[in-house]
Amino acid sequence: MAVTGSLGRDLLLCAALALPGLASADSAQPAPVQGFDPAHTRFGFELRTRWGQKVAGDFPRYEGEVETLPDGRRTVRIRLATGAVRVGDSERHTRLARGPRFFDAERYPLIEFVSEPHPYALVQDGGRLRGKLTMHGVSRIETFVIDPAGCARPGRDCDVVARGSVSRADYGLDGWQFALLDRVRFTLRVRLRPEPPP
Repeated sequence: MAVTGSLGRDLLLCAALALPGLASADSAQPAPVQGFDPAHTRFGFELRTRWGQKVAGDFPRYEGEVETLPDGRRTVRIRLATGAVRVGDSERHTRLARGPRFFDAERYPLIEFVSEPHPYALVQDGGRLRGKLTMHGVSRIETFVIDPAGCARPGRDCDVVARGSVSRADYGLDGWQFALLDRVRFTLRVRLRPEPPP
């Protein structure tokens, strides 16, 4: 590491990869589970070639939610559909990214990220968000960095932005080693669904 192609609750992910408890700071009792707003939420990735070129893509089909725990901390879950991944406007690169030498969407249809519980202050002040990333059949603990909030109600009035990079070798994404560098950089921009009127 929904809307624009929701995966359905039974499918499970968390790419991923912007993500902490995004409940409103002034909300006394945020909803226990809050879904992502498809109008603003985006999940992208970027690789570099050995010649310095950038290869960028995105995951248009996803599912994500923020759960508020009884102690007030939050947990984020993201699921990304590898079968829908896009690489720019290139049909060839998109097909290769979905294929067996990279994300292998047929065998591994989801990338999932589940964060460790964290305080709401993390989404306001920025900082490190740890969690379990599962990709290509491998699960590892990874850390994403959340940008400081650009508004008083991050996740409501502005995006929560998180970034992080992982090693392709750690997840067995070993296709095109002659052309691509090892790191995959994820960028996540998340907002919550609008609150229903009182």
